[in-house]
Amino acid sequence: MTNKMPQTLKGFRDFLPEEAIKREWLRQKMIKIYESWGYEPLETPTLEPLELFTGEIGEDEKLFFKFTDLGGRQVALRYDQSVPACRVLGQYFDKLNFPFRRYQIQPAFRAEKPQKGRYREFVQSDIDIFGIASPLADAEVIAISIDLYLKLGFKNVVVLINNRDLMKNIPYSAIASVDKLKKIGEKGVIQDMIKKDITKAQAQIYLNQVQNIKPDETIETIFEYLKKSGFSERNYQFEPTLARSFSYSQGPIWEVTIPGLSGSLGGGERYDGMVKRLTGRDIPATGIGFGFDRTLEAATELKLIPPLNTSSQILVTVFNNQLFESSLKIAQKLRSSNIRAETYPDPNIRLDKQLKYANKKGIPYVAIIGENEAKSGEITLKNLATSDQQTLSLEKLLQVLR
Repeated sequence: MTNKMPQTLKGFRDFLPEEAIKREWLRQKMIKIYESWGYEPLETPTLEPLELFTGEIGEDEKLFFKFTDLGGRQVALRYDQSVPACRVLGQYFDKLNFPFRRYQIQPAFRAEKPQKGRYREFVQSDIDIFGIASPLADAEVIAISIDLYLKLGFKNVVVLINNRDLMKNIPYSAIASVDKLKKIGEKGVIQDMIKKDITKAQAQIYLNQVQNIKPDETIETIFEYLKKSGFSERNYQFEPTLARSFSYSQGPIWEVTIPGLSGSLGGGERYDGMVKRLTGRDIPATGIGFGFDRTLEAATELKLIPPLNTSSQILVTVFNNQLFESSLKIAQKLRSSNIRAETYPDPNIRLDKQLKYANKKGIPYVAIIGENEAKSGEITLKNLATSDQQTLSLEKLLQVLR
């Protein structure tokens, strides 16, 4: 009887080097753009007290990964990054400088049905401004949303914008249904409300109210900021049916879309009320969570990711135990000159196998240090793409590799 090969859990993934390199590329691009706008990094624990999230998420609380730990405490895996950020505001209020701009790129966990673009563990990339009540703060975050995707190489990005304050007379249960309008249509929205004990007539009234919402002064202020910041009007538009399903959403709300791609790549809102509930302090808050995985998939689909390779520039081969030290010294000198160099870790392996290893890994050059090279202090350099080779001094070798 054979043992079953271990596999990842559904909704969880491994990332082999080729994919991990792409993920690191996106992470670094995001960080560079966030920091260019003055945002600072923040990290929070994977586990939080369950009570921190309870009552703050809305209909999706059923998706919490929660359990009782060995100390008998009710805990949950990080569902999102906005709620833990609010905890940080309360816990470290005296140590933070307001307005506090933060970015956070960490995994979140949701026990939902795995499907294309949706996983149980996924990375969120958030930016937020705390301490500014003006819609100019919301406008700045929206501006960064546009800036991010344009600089990632997307030819067009459209941010759909609305204001949840314009829905104050509509109950949250109805708003959560309206948020599904593009997925399930008007009839589906009405049926969804009816399931929540809203009469058909009232459901139609709520839907009509949302569809007839007009831009207010807050929306106009945001549009003016974006215009003055140099963004094209085709990059943002008012969308009355945008509702955002989070119960903590208030004030300006928005989602990032790419024409031609289904769904949104990020969504944001103001959430002053949640900060006050969790911290007891009146700290205005606004921000957005970008779907890191969805953004990467979109960039891959549209071929926006450049050729990436973190492999060594050169493999220093080893002939035998006696010459192993010479190979190690050469490799170290190369690294000291900022050349990515690796030595083959087993001097007992034949040279042809070492060359095959380098070729398969995509290493362009191989340094061969045999007895003659060790005596002369020179290095034989082989170009694996052309099979050409030449014997060089270390200085000449560095010039070639640079």
